[in-house]
Amino acid sequence: MRCIVRAAIRLADAGGLAAVSLRKVAADLEVGPMRLYGYIATKEELLDLMVDAVYAEMRPVGDGWRAVLRSLAETTRQAAHQHEWFADLIGGRPQLGPHALARGEAVVAAMSGVNVDIVMPVVAAVNAYAVGAVRREIAERRAERATGMNEKQWQAISGPYLERTFATGRFPALATVIRDAAHLDADQTFRTGLEFLLDGIQGHIAS
Repeated sequence: MRCIVRAAIRLADAGGLAAVSLRKVAADLEVGPMRLYGYIATKEELLDLMVDAVYAEMRPVGDGWRAVLRSLAETTRQAAHQHEWFADLIGGRPQLGPHALARGEAVVAAMSGVNVDIVMPVVAAVNAYAVGAVRREIAERRAERATGMNEKQWQAISGPYLERTFATGRFPALATVIRDAAHLDADQTFRTGLEFLLDGIQGHIAS
């Protein structure tokens, strides 16, 4: 079973989810497709196993709930950067595989002593932030591949249009922020937003 899942992940890392099917995995392993059906019935089952295998790589660590929640978000981001397809399969219903459950147990255990009624909403908020952020980053990666332009090149092309638009005076707040504010890179943007979120959670718990 493990070799099947590893082969599927290898195919997905190279070619995205479109490159994964039981037939393609069988071909990669140089066996007939019927051999796989003895272990896995559907592609959806295979995808669930792939996701859970990635969760095995995402063990949050840290001293205290804040550090563990930060690690929860950062390991999600790291996994999506390593396995781009992973971002397409998370964020919906909770994953119930053994590795996903073990990760959830570690996170919830770190929140021991916090009001039990807010534990799951807090974890959900951090997960939602991480998933939203990594999907935006993956979308940017895909746009770079599709257009052949990185973010700075795209900004250079879009600059004259924005200057003309801002010159109309219709968007003064946006113009000020875009012209005068610090422009953070992806790492800084992710970590800054995450600390804002954790600050809010900490304030709520303290109150």
